[in-house]
Amino acid sequence: MTKIKLCGLSRPCDIDYVNELLPEYIGFVFWEKSKRFVSPERARELRNKLRKEIIPVGVFVDEKIEEIAKLVKDGVIDIVQLHGRENEEYIEKLRRKTACPIIKAYLIKSEEDVIEANISKADFVLLDSGLGGGKTFDHSLLKEINRPYFLAGGLTPENVGAAVKELKPFAVDASSSLETEGFKDKEKMTAFVKAVRKE
Repeated sequence: MTKIKLCGLSRPCDIDYVNELLPEYIGFVFWEKSKRFVSPERARELRNKLRKEIIPVGVFVDEKIEEIAKLVKDGVIDIVQLHGRENEEYIEKLRRKTACPIIKAYLIKSEEDVIEANISKADFVLLDSGLGGGKTFDHSLLKEINRPYFLAGGLTPENVGAAVKELKPFAVDASSSLETEGFKDKEKMTAFVKAVRKE
């Protein structure tokens, strides 16, 4: 069954919502330019409220490796998701600092992007259309993907069921489509989870 990641959580009530819905993963965004940014201190508070069976993922954009490793060591996050220009050398250096799984995000605009994702040394790849822009990409490009992946980019409660049925991704990831006026909406989150688990 396709797993679920609900990303960009920033408030205690967001944690209450996911503790009820039980997605496999949630995401904390540590990129300061994001409107969903949370500080390490805030993320620690939220992590402490999170049910143990839900895995917290830290989302980073070209962050210093030492900063990421500290968040893993301190138990704030269990998985690292890289959304910037981090290359294979960066991933190797990060691996030497921490043993947690690494997800590398790729913006899919062409078949070349899929080929690059296929050969990434990251544990998982996340295939996206942009940095939280809420737009889908051409899913027909994914016919050449040959590894488990997180599908992101424009997934909504209305279209995620069809995407799961057609593509059978390892996991689906959503953030902006689960919000109303910039904040997580419990009804939208519930509808998203139900749509995925129905397939």
